[in-house]
Amino acid sequence: MYCCIIYWQLKLLFVCEIIIPLFYIKQPLFVNSAKFGTLFVFYLINNMLTFIIFVLVLGLLVFVHELGHFLVAKKSGMKVYEFALGFPPRAFGWYKDPKTGKRKFIWGKGKSSLKETVVDEEPSEDYPDTLYSLNWLPLGGFVKIKGENGENPNDNDSFGNKSALARALTLFAGVSMNFLLAAVLLTIGFMVGLPSDTSILEDKHVIVVGEPQVVVQQVEQDSPAEKLGIVYGDVILSVNDKKITGSSQVSEYIVEHSSEELSVVVIRGDEELTLLMNAELLGGMEDKPRIGVLLVDAAIIKYPWYIALYKGIVAAGIGVINILLAFYYLIKNLIIGQGLAFEVAGPVGIAVLVGQSARLGISYLLNTTAMLSLTLAVINILPIPALDGGRIFFIGIEKIIRRPVPMKYEQLAHTIGFVLLMGLIVVVTWRDVVGLF
Repeated sequence: MYCCIIYWQLKLLFVCEIIIPLFYIKQPLFVNSAKFGTLFVFYLINNMLTFIIFVLVLGLLVFVHELGHFLVAKKSGMKVYEFALGFPPRAFGWYKDPKTGKRKFIWGKGKSSLKETVVDEEPSEDYPDTLYSLNWLPLGGFVKIKGENGENPNDNDSFGNKSALARALTLFAGVSMNFLLAAVLLTIGFMVGLPSDTSILEDKHVIVVGEPQVVVQQVEQDSPAEKLGIVYGDVILSVNDKKITGSSQVSEYIVEHSSEELSVVVIRGDEELTLLMNAELLGGMEDKPRIGVLLVDAAIIKYPWYIALYKGIVAAGIGVINILLAFYYLIKNLIIGQGLAFEVAGPVGIAVLVGQSARLGISYLLNTTAMLSLTLAVINILPIPALDGGRIFFIGIEKIIRRPVPMKYEQLAHTIGFVLLMGLIVVVTWRDVVGLF
């Protein structure tokens, strides 16, 4: 079990609702390299907070996922070579000496390499107990389990020597931990206050923090709203001096006054902005003028702790169902040629979303992190080669045919799946980065 650089499974996450497609690339594939490099460096410098928060969120998601694999593997009697955060070169590590019971530290990179980690080779160095390490490349993490790729199948402490149930549970444990993390984050959120649709206000136990607001949930690409700088989390205060109290009121007013210039007042953090724009006919929806935003009637709500625990678990379960439904509609629309119903983004877009959520407050960051964790769980359990679900799928085939699938065929399937996923990541990452400018 490993998570490749920048945790490649996370790169396939829905941003709020949907998985990244390869088929709709609108940006040019080539830009002036000097200009691009200057802009990109400038962007990174001015968004260092976004990068730091993204790395911390990523580290949390990776840690709990790999912790699940680690705990169940250990409980099943499998040997775990290394449990690591980040990717080599190694900064330091430690293991417990079984003879003395004392902790021994390893400084420096040792013999392990990034190539060895990414291609899942057996480690070139071995320790008498699991090595816990922290590595210099912070965008990922991994657990190395003995025999996870068919090596040493006759050793009692090898992954390949264990029962099908033990192997499946070890693979499924990462997904379970991501679901548990989301439930915990949502529970904490419901205790301190979490952004939610106002339909939940009918619950007699809910406590409303502040007044309900009309919040921007998504901004369409190349729309008037995007061109004027409206972003996720902006609160629509008024349109042409008319106070906004509901999301439907915005769309109705825009249609009725589509020939007029619109003065939209939004609140972003502690700042109030006035933006002038004109509604346009945009593709993909009914033939009505609009500014290109998806709005939601939202409020910060919370519950007593004993109800928040239950609500957190229920919300995580509903989140999984919504993500699965989004997958269904995505695949359905692509098959029948209807295209995408949602604006999507890749890993850079995810980083930007995390940064925006952090600026809006801890409630929004908790909600976003929980949704990312749930999406990671759902994607990993799909029967796609190279993902946990793909490995479980081969274990299922083994039980049906009553013999293991030849390792060379399984490895070939995982390799092809990995290459396709990495290719998808590269293309979408380029799309995201170019789209920043």
